[in-house]
Amino acid sequence: MKKLIVTEENSKVRLDQFVMKTCDISRSKVQKMIEQELIKVNDKLEKNSYRVKVGDNIEVGEYVPEEMNLEPVNMNLKIVYEDDDVIVVDKENGVVVHPAPGNPTNTLVNGLLYHSKSLSDINGEFRPGIVHRIDAYTTGLLMVAKNNEAHADLAEQLANKTTKRKYTALVWGVINHDTGTIDAPIGRDPKDRKKQTVTSENSKEAITHFKVLERYKNATLIECVLETGRTHQIRVHMNYIGHPIVNDPVYGKRKLIDDSGQCLHASVLGFIHPRTKKEMIFESELPESFLNILEHFKD
Repeated sequence: MKKLIVTEENSKVRLDQFVMKTCDISRSKVQKMIEQELIKVNDKLEKNSYRVKVGDNIEVGEYVPEEMNLEPVNMNLKIVYEDDDVIVVDKENGVVVHPAPGNPTNTLVNGLLYHSKSLSDINGEFRPGIVHRIDAYTTGLLMVAKNNEAHADLAEQLANKTTKRKYTALVWGVINHDTGTIDAPIGRDPKDRKKQTVTSENSKEAITHFKVLERYKNATLIECVLETGRTHQIRVHMNYIGHPIVNDPVYGKRKLIDDSGQCLHASVLGFIHPRTKKEMIFESELPESFLNILEHFKD
């Protein structure tokens, strides 16, 4: 139990923001703690939006995260390729890649555990087989390692930037130039710990190349090639240049067309097979959710 007293410096700040900054924990975690009645103001329960006042006594209880479940789950995985070393999955919209607080089960990892008895364990207990990730509402191709040797080899290819990763995206606004490169470092957004942003502080190099595939009245279909692999990289970079991903619920603050997820699809994945050393390239067609939104812009 932590006991905090609000000073003049922090007065009139939202309760969730005050606890987040004072205790250095994420906003989502604070909000869950408030829901679980673990945070009290002057011995009373208050909402996230409560504005703290000078002299308020705030008690912050101990948060116990949800128990994450590594049980195999029978899921309808779309397996594009599989051998003794590698699985290539075409991930569906809304599927979280691995268990985490807030998403303890029914993830891609749970489905992989049901599908295969052999997965690498280099990335820890809750990420068996996972070499790289894509967002829950990004669809498309993902490579999975079935043993540690394959995992180490594929991870090295990612680090050396020798894998091929192309994404198809629909962005707001018309991009007039046919190609472009966004070279802007990405780090955690200091105003919202769940988001990333272009920043020079505590950031890493991030480079995205893009080319225009088709232009519509108020949107552009593009192909993006990643030179680096930062969290939310394409979403952050396209928003940074004023062309956020259509239907992105986090970046861009544009009206959502529906709840089917952002128009971002991992359409091409290429790598050197860790055992045979042959180049392998896989392609995935745009999913129905993406195509349905695309129809809105074809008038």
